[in-house]
Amino acid sequence: MERRPSLDPAVAEVRRAVRAALAALPASSAIVVGLSGGADSLALAAAAAFEARGSGHRIVAVTVDHGLQTGSADAAASAAAKARALGLEAVVARVEVGEGAGPEAAARDARYRALHDAAQDAGAAAVLVGHTLDDQAETVLLGLARGSGGASLQGMAAASDLDGIPLLRPLLGVRRITTRAACAAEGLEPWDDPHNLDPRFARVRVRESVLPVLEAELGPGIAEALARTAAQLREDAEAFDEMIDETIEDIVEHAEAGISVSAAALAANPPALRHRIIRHVVDAEFGASLTRTQTLEVARLVTDWSGQGPIDLPGCRARRVGGRIEFRAGAVESDETAGGASA
Repeated sequence: MERRPSLDPAVAEVRRAVRAALAALPASSAIVVGLSGGADSLALAAAAAFEARGSGHRIVAVTVDHGLQTGSADAAASAAAKARALGLEAVVARVEVGEGAGPEAAARDARYRALHDAAQDAGAAAVLVGHTLDDQAETVLLGLARGSGGASLQGMAAASDLDGIPLLRPLLGVRRITTRAACAAEGLEPWDDPHNLDPRFARVRVRESVLPVLEAELGPGIAEALARTAAQLREDAEAFDEMIDETIEDIVEHAEAGISVSAAALAANPPALRHRIIRHVVDAEFGASLTRTQTLEVARLVTDWSGQGPIDLPGCRARRVGGRIEFRAGAVESDETAGGASA
């Protein structure tokens, strides 16, 4: 009896991860896969092509040409050709990258807009991207270095929302070395983006210098530990969000040009929940994010009230009015009004 060749373990691991993601989506629906041509996205596209044969899903590979480097159009065309060789539909989306908060953030925003638009055009049930466990570890380290708080230390979610379309990261538990091994096993030649070796970018320095040093000095398993930390913090954040949803209806009232929160109710909550409620109120009502310093200044209106005047915040001002913390768009009437209304 002829023995069938065994499936390469790396290929099997990537396929299992993609199979689980597709199983949660409507049968025979269209799925967009973001394909840069790098090892992670190429392994993802190959696994999606294989799994779609059994699931009936229609896979559309979308390659975004940011136009940021010489030869980007050729690289995008090559990625699309590899997708077609896998039996996938292939689309190249050329985008204009704005200035934004920096080149990396601007390119990411342009890329996600292009993936969203392609998904809409295809009537796709979801967008799949190839972020790996290593990407997660880098994200957590960058968040830690920037002091951005628990939200950034949660890293990337396995499933999130892309303007109404599910954005899935099936490979978030898979190592980068595995996606490279999967490509090699399937005879796929990935494209190595020169930007991924450019030390001008903080993420590249984390990848090429910081994580290897941590592994060398502290032992193996650092990336996995960081990814576990992100998962645990995300669980904590989800629990806090549920507590906020249960609490906020009872303590928030609409006010002229804004919203107000009971100071007594805020004071009765532990600091972690109090601070989250303050940030949630400002984000939900004014679409702005507060820094740690700004959040603590607002909290002082609750815990250390001595008649201080209003606090300027992104998109609004906060002040204490009687027994409530009021958030209003624009300027308040006067500092005297704010102080005189205190109790």
